[in-house]
Amino acid sequence: MSLINTKIKPFKSTAYQNGKFFDVTDESVKGKWSVFVFYPADFTFVCPTELEDLADLYPEFQKLGVEVYAVSCDTHFSHKAWHDTSAAIGKVQYPMLGDPTQVLARNFEVLIEEEGLALRGSFVVNPEGEIKVMEVHDNGIGRKASELLRKVKAAQYIAAHPGEVCPAKWEEGAETLKPSLDLVGKI
Repeated sequence: MSLINTKIKPFKSTAYQNGKFFDVTDESVKGKWSVFVFYPADFTFVCPTELEDLADLYPEFQKLGVEVYAVSCDTHFSHKAWHDTSAAIGKVQYPMLGDPTQVLARNFEVLIEEEGLALRGSFVVNPEGEIKVMEVHDNGIGRKASELLRKVKAAQYIAAHPGEVCPAKWEEGAETLKPSLDLVGKI
């Protein structure tokens, strides 16, 4: 079953961000757009390349009013240690959520039970706490932050413009479509 248009389930997690630990809950993320990026584990190989790519675009997400949350089944202590020892992770300014109880990974249906690790999953959540975009794939395939940013912009656009949809390759400022009987067979 797809998680699209479902509300995120209750959770409480300890985050590491900018030298501090703090709690993040399902209630605390409501009221603004959020992106949850699950990855298998700290101190691994593909993960730092993805998190660094996100770090480079984090100011662009922030301009859109979006908070980014990196999530693995590690602890917030592990996140701090990784942040302090890796040049790539040292660039990360967004919250890194610890999920040692695997509640978040289960809630978002990305947990690999037999390994206790998360699949690579990306989720865009609207201010009401509804999942609007999800992408989950094999852990050997890294993601591209600019594509995730494009999807956030599309989700925000259609939320602000009911009755319009974003076609393939849509970029901010490009034409959208208004589905109607008149369009059937014309595209």
